[in-house]
Amino acid sequence: MDAVPAPLTVRGRAKADRHEALLSAAARAFAARGFNGVSIEELGAAVGISGPAVYRHFSSKQAVLAALLVEVSESLLSGGEAVIAGAVDARGALAALVRFHVDFALGDPDVIRVQDRDLDSLDDTYRRQVRALQRRYVELWVRVLAELHPGADAAALRIRAHATFGLINSTPHSARVSGGAPRSVVRSLLEEMALATLAPAP
Repeated sequence: MDAVPAPLTVRGRAKADRHEALLSAAARAFAARGFNGVSIEELGAAVGISGPAVYRHFSSKQAVLAALLVEVSESLLSGGEAVIAGAVDARGALAALVRFHVDFALGDPDVIRVQDRDLDSLDDTYRRQVRALQRRYVELWVRVLAELHPGADAAALRIRAHATFGLINSTPHSARVSGGAPRSVVRSLLEEMALATLAPAP
């Protein structure tokens, strides 16, 4: 039997909360000004601590960026695996994946901007880790699509998946910047368009 993790102490919970607060602040700041345009002092000030105090949580600004992108990539992979496991068939799995990814894009547009612009700012080890996690996430989609498109080339299915990510990932940011449609309308349109592109008619 797996050991049950010990509950966090008050101090441990406070540290975990500060860790998450720093990552949220980093996502906003890096999205607005880029990784190279943000200082450790600014990150600390955003959560009410000094710049040097950030080093109690992360060894460097590079480590902040790495944690942000690695953690979101891990979350996408584990979440994608979970929604597929809960689906009754491939069509249901695809619909669940689309909903899951739309939720991510609407909830974390800043992280998407950071990923697009600042992934190359990571050192090679972290960048390879992020890329490997992302490839595994894409392959979840490819496996589901292969059931819906028997005989289709896997490379073509990857193109479908990446094109869908491009659609979903870009729209929430552009809608927010332009003061466009309500979130519920954006969600519905994204899901409808993605499924129309990915799934053959039943």
